[in-house]
Amino acid sequence: MMENRGQTSAEYLLFTGVLILIIMISVVFIYNQQELNIAMSAARNGVTDGLVSSSGAIYPKQTFNDYSKSKSDLLIPYSVNIVNISYSEIGTDNNFNKKKIQFKVYAKTSRDFSKKELDSIGDRINYNLRKSIAVSFNSTSSTNKLYNPVFSPHYVFTTANVKWV
Repeated sequence: MMENRGQTSAEYLLFTGVLILIIMISVVFIYNQQELNIAMSAARNGVTDGLVSSSGAIYPKQTFNDYSKSKSDLLIPYSVNIVNISYSEIGTDNNFNKKKIQFKVYAKTSRDFSKKELDSIGDRINYNLRKSIAVSFNSTSSTNKLYNPVFSPHYVFTTANVKWV
């Protein structure tokens, strides 16, 4: 009779140990996924902010002055539709020892713009995307004024040029 009780206790301890290990591994996986979900949500918000300021032709004074000289079509309100926002892991950034994630925005516009003008619109979209991620992870002080790259606890985020479709 006494032997069975000892066997049950050992099995219970083994089961509890394995269960704790599984929970710990799951928490790490879920936390990393949550971090990427926060980044994607922030990216969408940032893209929206970039579209509002850009398509409404609302610019800082210096940008307005620059556009007045060489990109006057951007001073007239226009429409931009976001087709897709995606991200991909592109390896590990050795400088920061974190996984590197690159966001890519696919968009289309209501008017024909030159490549230079599309690049300016895309730069504004990407700037606001990165800024929103930096604010979400409270990492604005650890990046530059263009928010490139942006940091979270486990990732380094960058953006690819907007792809116009």
